Amino acid sequence: MIRFGCLGSGSRGNALVVEVAEGPHTTRVLVDCGFASRETAARLARLGLTPRDISAVLVTHEHSDHLGGVFRFAARHDVRVFLTHGTLSCVEAGARRLASVEIIDSHQSLQIGGIEVHPFAVPHDAREPVQFVFSDGARRLGLLTDTGHATAHVERMLSGVDALILECNHDLEMLASGNYPVPLRRRISGAYGHLDNGAAARLLSALDRSRLQHLVAAHLSQQNNTAEKAREALAQAAGCEAEWISIADQDAGFDWREIR
Repeated sequence: MIRFGCLGSGSRGNALVVEVAEGPHTTRVLVDCGFASRETAARLARLGLTPRDISAVLVTHEHSDHLGGVFRFAARHDVRVFLTHGTLSCVEAGARRLASVEIIDSHQSLQIGGIEVHPFAVPHDAREPVQFVFSDGARRLGLLTDTGHATAHVERMLSGVDALILECNHDLEMLASGNYPVPLRRRISGAYGHLDNGAAARLLSALDRSRLQHLVAAHLSQQNNTAEKAREALAQAAGCEAEWISIADQDAGFDWREIR
């Protein structure tokens, strides 16, 4: 069984918990940790967890809203950290305080306890960014945030998943008419920035959705998007009611979702 819950999603911090239970054994990984250690512990408590329940931390890339709390959390609780060589090259000083750092190959799967982890490379303005598909051998959870555009490889990795957490960072019109400086707007909407609602919807429409049980819109900009706009775009692509789509909130994240 796979279940997953979010501690928070957005430019002020990101973290996701993925859990696989096999008989008496349960494995939980934390994907990114953009919060301070005490805040991370408080947010884990909302899911009924403590830091001791986390088996490993997986890092998508080096930006502070994803990596900012990783090393302090891992050092304090003696947790293994997995990240790409490119990410490590940006943060070697922080990584030196850890007892265990393991390198991710973006084209090679790995096993952490009962969780099969399938990394895949994405276009984003970081050194060697990855996103992930998680599996218990029968069910799959796809995660895609911090991606400038959808590639054929991204589409192949996410097609046929049972649950999908999908970036809907911004609405193009809101971004264009907002108060962000022009260079920042170009960076966000560029090929190595973030997916807007329309781009996320186009990717979703291209996927095999026959097994999809959960769809979550994530990494929404608080200035340049709304939950209603993200839901509307994804609902049209998926052919479902907008209310069926969940939102990964910056402050509240979302509670456990279970893939049956």
